[in-house]
Amino acid sequence: MSAQVRCTCSRCTIRGLMGPAVITTLGILFLLNELRHGYLSFGHTFPVLLIVIGAILLASALAPMDGHIGVAHPVHPRRRWHPLHHRLRRTTPIPTLGKENNLP
Repeated sequence: MSAQVRCTCSRCTIRGLMGPAVITTLGILFLLNELRHGYLSFGHTFPVLLIVIGAILLASALAPMDGHIGVAHPVHPRRRWHPLHHRLRRTTPIPTLGKENNLP
């Protein structure tokens, strides 16, 4: 069991229904595909899956966050490392070839 506290606000509860709703919708669509070929094939009915996902996302966006439990220890945005934002710090300057440098 996890010792992590789960949020029970409306938004998180609705968001938690995403997985079961998608699996149930896929099962029904594949069942219709096996029972009725033609117009009810998966190629014609897959937009229903997108509608279900959109409906759950819309419902969770409109739901109140009363009693929401956030992250216990937020990560400071400057402490996260990202490969595109990482800069190497050099202790010595990069030598360049030119008249202004006194290189041996």
